[in-house]
Amino acid sequence: MKIVFLDAGTLDLGDVNLAPIKKFGHYRSWSKPPQKKLPRGCSDAEVVITNKVMLNRKNIGSFKNLKLICVAATGVNNIELEAARELKIAVTNVAGYSTTTVVEHTLMFLLAFSHRLKEHQNAVQRGLWSRSPNFSLLKFPYSDLEGKTLGVLGYGTIGKKVAAFAKTLGMKVMVGKIPGRKYSASSKRFSLARVFQQSDFVSLHCALSAATKDLVNRAALKKMKSSAYLLNLARGPIVVESDIVAALKANEIAGYATDVAVQEPLPPRHPFLQKSLAHKLWVTPHVAWASRESRQRL
Repeated sequence: MKIVFLDAGTLDLGDVNLAPIKKFGHYRSWSKPPQKKLPRGCSDAEVVITNKVMLNRKNIGSFKNLKLICVAATGVNNIELEAARELKIAVTNVAGYSTTTVVEHTLMFLLAFSHRLKEHQNAVQRGLWSRSPNFSLLKFPYSDLEGKTLGVLGYGTIGKKVAAFAKTLGMKVMVGKIPGRKYSASSKRFSLARVFQQSDFVSLHCALSAATKDLVNRAALKKMKSSAYLLNLARGPIVVESDIVAALKANEIAGYATDVAVQEPLPPRHPFLQKSLAHKLWVTPHVAWASRESRQRL
């Protein structure tokens, strides 16, 4: 069997054991994703693995022996599924491989905001602690997570595990209702308005859909406490980024942390990179899924 991985560099940094794949046949990979055309030497592949390479009707049809497309990710939005179905090519994805990693990343954001990690670290680097008349520097008062309320939007495997950890830390958890979905009377879900109004932290873990696109807009942000923080471990388009910036500048929310953006990679002049917002904004480069253990599971 001939197996090709079109963008293996998105997964393998030289630290992943690919033997479980290679045992199935002849394996070939390309580190960087092709820019315009599929790479030469892959047209006779029976199995194609792709992370972000788009496979549309035209290039799916260019494979002579293709039987299976493996998406090395959760979403299959980069595959023209109808074309694959018509050509009787199976399509698979991978679910659940990054749950632990994303949950830990969420907790990192929670703790970094609640203990004002960025301000304290910057203060030390700027010499403020060295010049302090006391043994400690109490310039940035902060609060415990215990007793605070975490709103969770998206209560799948990741959302449930985040909620469980939050409860272990002594937090109260409110699970929000996703628009367009029906819930039983016993589901203990709260309206979005109530979640935004009462939460000290709101953490996004919902899938991107027509119902969740632009879900967190200026109207939603205005419902939040001025002391509250928003965390996005879902997808960039779930929030309106310009509204996030406006809310931060107007001190309508205390901070925003995200691992995702509407456009990825983040453009070099993106408003999130303004120096005036540096103490309110944490941005990581879509790596919440990417621990070595997570990439090996994938």
